[in-house]
Amino acid sequence: MSNNQKPRLLALAGSLRQDSYNRQLAAAAAQMAREAGAEVTEVNLRDFPLPLFDEDIEAAGVPEQARKLKDLFASADGLLIASPEYNGSVTAALKNLIDWVSRPDDRYGRAEVFQGRRAALFATSPGGLGGMRGLNHLRDILQPLGTWIAPTMLAVPGAMNLFNEEGRMIDEAMAAQLRNVVQETVDAIAVTTGAAKSVA
Repeated sequence: MSNNQKPRLLALAGSLRQDSYNRQLAAAAAQMAREAGAEVTEVNLRDFPLPLFDEDIEAAGVPEQARKLKDLFASADGLLIASPEYNGSVTAALKNLIDWVSRPDDRYGRAEVFQGRRAALFATSPGGLGGMRGLNHLRDILQPLGTWIAPTMLAVPGAMNLFNEEGRMIDEAMAAQLRNVVQETVDAIAVTTGAAKSVA
């Protein structure tokens, strides 16, 4: 990233559900990142259906959707990930995406599109913990791939009270905390002035 180029971020949620609270949270973070001066591409996992990772499938040919996702990750300096918690961990859809995108192929080395990226991790759930256990697992997956994780991981409880009918965050205190996490990530990218990503 050059000094005069805006930080480029991908925003995605680990849920496939159309009306997912975490998809709304990812959309809110994306808008906050734009207000902070970043360019943001929002990724809906439903638009990139992937088979369960299987080396036999990979050997027969990397799925086109996996190739498209790798290119998207390669073009980004950072990630905004809303990761719902399923049974105390990350969702199968998000883990499967990471497994496919981290694989080496004829264009990218192993985990190359994760290395040097800056990532903000956040979650919301109806429960009182807000999804923090899943965020801890996601951090443990991404850090060994070379991704810098923002020190603040935000888990928001009471998801049903977080948004209005239009999907806008109405909890101003939580919105302020999310904005801080997003800003922390945008600032981390700006500080690296080009070292934030290893793929041109």
